[in-house]
Amino acid sequence: MKRLLLVDDEQPALDGLRARLHRMSGKWVVEGVNSGEDAIERMQRQPYDVIVTDMRMPGMDGALLLQTVSERWPQTIRIVLSGYADLKQIARLVPFAHQYLSKPCDPKQLEGVIDRCVQLHDLLHGAELRAIVGRIHKLPSLPRIYSALQEAVRNDKITVSEVAGLVATDSAIAARVLQLVNSAFFRLARRITNIEQAISYLGFTAIRNVAASVELFAQWGADDRSPLDPEKLQSHVLAVTAAASALTTKTPIADDTLLAGLLHDIGYWVLAQECPADLKKALDLAAAAGIALHEAETRVMGASHAEVGAYLLGIWGLPYSVIEAVAHHHQPHRVAQNQFDVLAALAIADALVPVSDAFAADAILATDARIDQSYLTSVNAPFDLNEAKRRVAEIAETEEVSPL
Repeated sequence: MKRLLLVDDEQPALDGLRARLHRMSGKWVVEGVNSGEDAIERMQRQPYDVIVTDMRMPGMDGALLLQTVSERWPQTIRIVLSGYADLKQIARLVPFAHQYLSKPCDPKQLEGVIDRCVQLHDLLHGAELRAIVGRIHKLPSLPRIYSALQEAVRNDKITVSEVAGLVATDSAIAARVLQLVNSAFFRLARRITNIEQAISYLGFTAIRNVAASVELFAQWGADDRSPLDPEKLQSHVLAVTAAASALTTKTPIADDTLLAGLLHDIGYWVLAQECPADLKKALDLAAAAGIALHEAETRVMGASHAEVGAYLLGIWGLPYSVIEAVAHHHQPHRVAQNQFDVLAALAIADALVPVSDAFAADAILATDARIDQSYLTSVNAPFDLNEAKRRVAEIAETEEVSPL
């Protein structure tokens, strides 16, 4: 049975929340404490799958509590439930909280968030991998993009479109911006997947805080132990994003598909930072055995970059259609499909863009030939394979790889 720990210094609020979550008692053990210190003491005695904490508490506040939990129990999913939406406070929480819910919170919303987070365990069966993702506080950004963004937001004449163009060229920065704008602190009527809309909604002050926060972004090091070339990987990501966009132009799924393309390899940002040796083993295995790299990653680590990335995006609360597409873009047949959706568009685009040369290898990595005309027919794609190839080739020839 899953274990949930609620933390709030106000006993009536704590009792009320536990009472409203009584429906979960059959599948959850729900416990509550009145301080961050008590929460740490309780977690030392037994592990919890999810912790939900208030932000403002005497002594150890919610941000410090979640920082401690992230360091000592990284596999625990961390949620903030607060009535305050100060941007500086939110910036403190971003590295350590997976999701942010605002008070008053509908119990059904909280229950849905918790259930959805725990269901993500099906993506990463191993607690060790979940702990690796849970430890992530920073994602490595490209130094040139990060520096350009810092400079841009200090320019009074910069436009939202220009800032969005910069954000969209770095997957790590884009992921953080979308995580922030889709938090419940901002009480949006719907989730935002369009980067320009996200920046317009947040405003330059919030983007400036994100860009200035050294707690959010690491730097790709020149002496990185990872075999990955970040510039080439980002170029591949943008090529796939442009291809996916070309396949969904003027369709209702265009924004979600663009975001899925931009984030589809975000798992490599995690693996390069946390598991460079295992990533190198997977690369060597793929080259030696002539298999697709994602298959080699699964053999070595128990999951590929696709599942790792989807798990991260899931606990960050990004839209399900994006999570599903990221998780299965190499193996779309694992999902029952009868319509052309975000997953189908991303899988087709990824299959038609040349294999990334972002990895140094002694042998050419095998392609993953799984997308053919029968697949397009099965998902009712609004084009045949030849037309899909034409659209992708046209984008490549014009070098229109920017997703905006």
